[in-house]
Amino acid sequence: MSPDRAGGHAGLVLRAGAATDVGVVREHNEDSVLADRVVFVVADGMGGHAAGEVASSIATATLGELVDRPSRTPEDVVAALALANRRILESAARHPGTAGMGTTAAGLVVVEVNGSQQCAVFNVGDSRVYRFADSLRLVSVDHSEVRELVDAGIISEDEALHHPLRNIVTRALGSDPAPTPDVWLLAPQPGERFVICSDGLTNEVPDEQIAEVLHRVEEPQACADALVAAALEAGGRDNVSVVVVAVEAG
Repeated sequence: MSPDRAGGHAGLVLRAGAATDVGVVREHNEDSVLADRVVFVVADGMGGHAAGEVASSIATATLGELVDRPSRTPEDVVAALALANRRILESAARHPGTAGMGTTAAGLVVVEVNGSQQCAVFNVGDSRVYRFADSLRLVSVDHSEVRELVDAGIISEDEALHHPLRNIVTRALGSDPAPTPDVWLLAPQPGERFVICSDGLTNEVPDEQIAEVLHRVEEPQACADALVAAALEAGGRDNVSVVVVAVEAG
């Protein structure tokens, strides 16, 4: 996408690229992505066949309604996630074949806090948001069975990569009661980039390789394409989706 001034304010320009692929093994792509000026989302649908795609599409469409507002707050992001959850449940009730569908949602929304622009990073599930300047740092926290096992000291980080419960999420949109999202407020720094991705990337490509691609490929769209290609080359056993957001001085 072309550069956009976030929220219409001078001084902050965001450029983004987005890529998604069904992968080598799956027949359907249940991921949905959004990269639109001030709202950037990856949603990884669950439920099989069209159901997961419906859930992830509802999530990205609902969050996308924040784009054209004059400004947004962190509370608006939380409210949009709650609305997406309700819409997924209502859709499943109307279409019994999609019962039980759900989706992760992770992303970044430019918000206004006390008159200044902030990046509201949010997460529900095990899709991730990384922040990259000189080094790569994971901002989000996976809502998953294996993350709880690692945090409890029962398994190691290396064991988590191959654990049979690694794909079991503990929070997802499409749940009753609604899940509580995690939200972090970060002051944007010119020169940094954010990577938003489904676990189709992180289950195939280690953080060290993600960082190497970011060091090597600066342009957001080319970087997103390169990260998806790396996941496919590593096996592509799941749908893979990546949004790369670059923060630049205006």
